[in-house]
Parts: sequence; structure tokens; C-alpha cells
Amino acid sequence: MKCAAAFDTTHQFPVGNGFIFMNLLSPATRRCWEVDTFSGRMLHKSVMISFLATYVRYLCCGLVLLQAGCTSYIPREYLPYPFTNDTFDKEVKIVSIPLPVVAASPNEGISAGALAAFLLHDKQDNISTLVAPQVNFSKYFGTTSTIYAAFYPSPDRSWETNLSKSTIINEDYEFKVRDRTFLDKKLELNLFAYAFSDGSSRFFGFEAKTPLQRETNYTNTEIGFNLSAGYDIGRHFQVVLGERYRDVTVQPGAVTTLPYIKDRYSSLNVPGLDGFAVHAQRISLVYSTLDSITAPTFGGLAKATIENSSMFLGSSANYRHYEVEFKGYIPLDDARYISVFRLAYNQTLGANVPFLEQSILGGENTLRGYGRNRFIDNSYLLLNLEERIRLFRWEVFNVKADWEIAPFIDMGAVMERLDRASGKQFEFNPGIGVRAVVKPNIIGRVDVGVGRDGPAVFVGLGYPF
Repeated sequence: MKCAAAFDTTHQFPVGNGFIFMNLLSPATRRCWEVDTFSGRMLHKSVMISFLATYVRYLCCGLVLLQAGCTSYIPREYLPYPFTNDTFDKEVKIVSIPLPVVAASPNEGISAGALAAFLLHDKQDNISTLVAPQVNFSKYFGTTSTIYAAFYPSPDRSWETNLSKSTIINEDYEFKVRDRTFLDKKLELNLFAYAFSDGSSRFFGFEAKTPLQRETNYTNTEIGFNLSAGYDIGRHFQVVLGERYRDVTVQPGAVTTLPYIKDRYSSLNVPGLDGFAVHAQRISLVYSTLDSITAPTFGGLAKATIENSSMFLGSSANYRHYEVEFKGYIPLDDARYISVFRLAYNQTLGANVPFLEQSILGGENTLRGYGRNRFIDNSYLLLNLEERIRLFRWEVFNVKADWEIAPFIDMGAVMERLDRASGKQFEFNPGIGVRAVVKPNIIGRVDVGVGRDGPAVFVGLGYPF
């Protein structure tokens, strides 16, 4: 679910584009594909085996198609800005790779299609531009056409855009930019603007341990933006001011085998069910010693955030978000092994807080044993532990990728408030991930987590934290 979190971090916009043989793009770039249930029910072993067999066939097909990829050189004059810039040679190296796409999700079911990835290299032979058109087919949403592009003109500036349209319900239009070139690189600006409709959205009710039997479906239609400006104070501190807007409409979903959310719940017990608007302002204090924004290998980060949503400024309700987060990265053996942890607490205070604005767990970046927005309540406590192990380096068409394996444990729970939490509320999700890192900008990942509902598989871009 897009924008389900109360507020985004300053340094990371989560993206959910698949990678290599599975899925370089998804209909929504802020979410990852996930596998645990189909049509709202637990995934049977036969279905999992069938999906894995399909995946292996597509993997073999992808290995064959890799041989059809090529490296070409095109004069820079034919590739205008922002596709190229002064960091490119006069003859631009372009690696093109056709790939099959197979993905599965408890929301969308199985989808299949094809994409072509075009990788433009700068003078340093780094991938500075990525363009990837894609077409796939899904049972629930028909044919989806997507084009994704990412531009990295410098380490301090980047843009990403995603345009996607399905023949049934789903559509997604996104643009995000990060720029740290102002005021002698002390000022960092982040903008994420979007409009989308997601006919696969789910709601299980409030509180921890909500059963699968309470699962419902709906279409979440949103338009909004998230803007932040961070200013460095000294070497490691940053003060961040942010502005967030979203307008949400709830309509019937695409999965007719599940109850429509409004047939089972009402706006009296689920605030925001008739739609809502958010216009919120936040302030954060960040302490960071990380050596990289996109792929840190050393250091730590501590962040405290307060966000206020006011009816006076156009929100549907008055409430506040409070969040504290700690992250650490401990390298060993020249960063071949990196021990990573994250501890976060989020609290939402107020009356009639819209259900998608409360504290939410579940999905590719929190509890990886469950689907998106699986648990909702006033607060959550989350601990993620992960060991990132570099296995080998593989080079295809002069594109070097470091391959990692990452066993992990996710533990967390939603609750009314922290002093009323109990051990029975917590979820324990062990799992393992596989990562491909194309330095300095691209990280592809496949994470497999296990929760009470069964296994879940996520494929996407970027580290989970």
C-alpha cells in the first residue's frame, strides 16, 4: 500500500521495482511483489510448487535471453538531457537486456510479461541512467503497460519516474527527486509526487493477531505528495522539515472472491472508510554516521520525528505521529559481512484517525512474513536483524554485480500503546534474502519471510532498511 506509513524517511524513498529475472518494474514503484496467499487465502503447497516451477522456467528463459542482450555506442547528441549529461563520453555506452517477467502476489495473483532494460554508462562506467519499458498480464488487472526511468547525474542528485496503466482499475504515476547540491551541499531536498489506483488493497481489521477470516478487499485511489528539506548542523546532525498531502478515496476492489470492505465495516468503526484528506507538517532530528545513503556498509543513524495533522489546514481529523528509529551497520572482513539492525517505535495519537494513517506493520520493509498493511493499531514496535554476506561478483556485458545472501529476523507488534504491550502480540518472522548490488546506485533483492499466514516473498529495488 502506498503511503501507508505516517511519514517517509528523509534519506530513503522506498521503491518496489523487481530486479533481473523476476520483475524490474511493478505497476507501483513504491511497493514490492509478495507471495503468501492468493485471493486472500493461505498459499497451498501445490500452488507454491506451481509458482516455483513457473519461476524456474522463466529463469531459464531469462538466461537464454541474456545472450540476446548487447552493448552499443550512440553519439551523445542523440541522447538529450536528462538521459545524458556532461559526465558521459561523446559515445555513450548502452547495455540493453531483454528479460521475461514473472511475479506473484496475494493481491494481484500471478502475472507474466516481458521488459527491456537499457543501461546508460557514464565516463566512469557507472550506470547513470536506467530506462525500462514493460508489458505484463494479470488475471485481475488485465494488461499493464509500464515505463520506469531512473537518472543519477551525480552522487548528490537523482530522479525517478514511473508511468503505469492497466486495462482494469490499476494505474500509477510517480515522480521523485533528491537534490543535495544547494548551500554548499548542506541543504537536501526530497520530493515524491504520485497519483494511483490500487484495486488489490486489503484490510483485516485493527489490533494484533487479526485472523485471515476478516480479510477484505477495496480499491485505494490516491493523489498526493511528500516534500522535505533537511539542513546539516555540524558533521553528523540534520534538521528536517516536511510537508505531506494525500487525498484518499475507497472504492470496490478487483478481487471479487473477497468481501468488499464497506460490506463488512462502516465508517463508524473504521475512520476514513468514506475517504479522507491529510495535510500534515513534520520536523525531524537526524544523527547519522552512515558512509552511504543507498548502500551503507558502516555507521549508524538515529532519528526522532513529530508530525501534526490539523483540520484547520485541511485534514479530515486532528492527530499526531511520533516516531523514533535507530539503525546500525557493523562490517567485518572488509565489509564482506555486514551485521545490520533497526529498532523503531511509532505512535499515533488523536480521535477518528483514518485507518491508513494509523501505525501499520506488514510488507517488504517491516514484517516480511506478511503482506502489506497486515496489522494496524495506534502504535507499533519493530526490530529487524539482518546479516548481509557478500558471496561473489558476477559480470555480464561489463556490468558488475555483487551478489549477497542475507538471513534475517523481523519481530514486531501493533498495540494501543507501549505500556499495554504483551509478548503474545508480537510476530516473529525468520527469513532469508538474496541481493544483487550494482554500485553505486542499484540494489535488487528477493526476500522470503515466514509468518503465521504462511511464507511471503518480496522482490524489489533497494535495501529494506
